[in-house]
Amino acid sequence: MWKWLHPYAKADRAYQLCNTLLPYFAVITVVCMVVGWVWGLAYAPADYQQKDSYRIIFIHVPSAILSMGAYSSMAIAAIVALVWQLRNAELAVIAIAPVGACATAIALITGAAWGKPMWGAWWVWDARLTSELILLFLYLGVLSLYHAFEDKKAAGRAASILAIVGVINLPIIHFSVEWWNTLHQGASITKFNTEAIDPSMFWPLMVNIVAFAAFVGTVTLIRLKNEILQREKHRPWVRQLIKRG
Repeated sequence: MWKWLHPYAKADRAYQLCNTLLPYFAVITVVCMVVGWVWGLAYAPADYQQKDSYRIIFIHVPSAILSMGAYSSMAIAAIVALVWQLRNAELAVIAIAPVGACATAIALITGAAWGKPMWGAWWVWDARLTSELILLFLYLGVLSLYHAFEDKKAAGRAASILAIVGVINLPIIHFSVEWWNTLHQGASITKFNTEAIDPSMFWPLMVNIVAFAAFVGTVTLIRLKNEILQREKHRPWVRQLIKRG
């Protein structure tokens, strides 16, 4: 089933794949971000309770979803790295970690900005907020652990193990509003058969989620290219690439 991965165990093939995918991700990012932000911030109607302050949802929700999505991708790359011993998968873990950390930080900051007018406080030790903060610490832990080792092979293995262990936090984040009595509102966009969110708000939100997903993909591909070049800088194909550039 994983035979399609084997060609990309070679650094030059993985680098070429990044170059092939990058323009598509970049275009989707720009188009969807422009459409989503203009649609959501300018044309979507105001909420009947929260008025215009709810519009932060078009940044907060996509960043929160992608903070977990990026971690899931990082954990999958870590499993591939440990089970199939693919070094490029280890590099993918390190490429994703800071991008996911930034998405998590954006989710926490925008959540605090939204919480102030709604809850009357910038921060409360709500179950979802706390578990999201733990997610940020997990991202930072993966990065710190990787850079703590001089032996990059051991560093990649240790970072991958931590990334896998941290997966236990993802269902806690997702189900925290159901397991505990929290201030954070429940899920809205997953309730397709209800009127939890009006279509005039739902669709620009979907566009923004796609935009954030493509943005995370774009930055990750750029970082992965840099990690590959850094790791393979003494290889002939890298030298040839530099000469052509």
